[in-house]
Amino acid sequence: MARAFAARGHDLALVARRTDRLDALAAELTARPGGPRVETAALDVTDDDAVAAVFSRMREELGGLDRVVVNAGIGNGRPVGSGKPDANLATARTNFVAALAQCEAAMEIFREQGSGHLVVISSVAADRGLRGSATVYSATKAGLSTLAEGIRSDVAGTAIDVTTIAPGFIRTDLNEGMSMPFAVDGPTGVRALVEAIERRPAHAYVPRWPWSLLGPALRLLPMPVVRALT
Repeated sequence: MARAFAARGHDLALVARRTDRLDALAAELTARPGGPRVETAALDVTDDDAVAAVFSRMREELGGLDRVVVNAGIGNGRPVGSGKPDANLATARTNFVAALAQCEAAMEIFREQGSGHLVVISSVAADRGLRGSATVYSATKAGLSTLAEGIRSDVAGTAIDVTTIAPGFIRTDLNEGMSMPFAVDGPTGVRALVEAIERRPAHAYVPRWPWSLLGPALRLLPMPVVRALT
């Protein structure tokens, strides 16, 4: 996604817990003639104070932030009550509490600037409560989608846009070996994500086909059917 946004002329602030790959990517992107400005920083999104500090520093170094993509998330949950609460609590803290901290930091900047674009990466899983290891994951993504909708309502009529992206299955190193119906490869998923984000919609399924049909259908299907599908 960073490469795709850079190709569209965007300067970038890239943050993650480990900066070695970010720094290598920044060197790659800035080495190109006319390449973007790229700033990197170490950030664990579960550290609330660090989130606010790093967002503020990135704003100062770039002279403003036009868009923030809240993307960090994990999916290492377990069936609720199975004796593995730590995995579920970590999923909830990363996927929702840490996302809220990022939204707080981003929206404070956008309100001061009077403009901005907040993007939250939710999931098709937000459309229905799922079983087993996906129960807490789907709950956090549903919460994130609702959070984004509330923020969107709060800033309606202003120059601040809020976009919820609900991806289906996109193959990455993190989900290798998983059963993923209708999955697309990384480059296809990236193109769909970037194109959707650039349109600045209120909500978008990615890729649009088949998830724009399957996502809403999940809300209506009887639970035995949902269980069979997931």
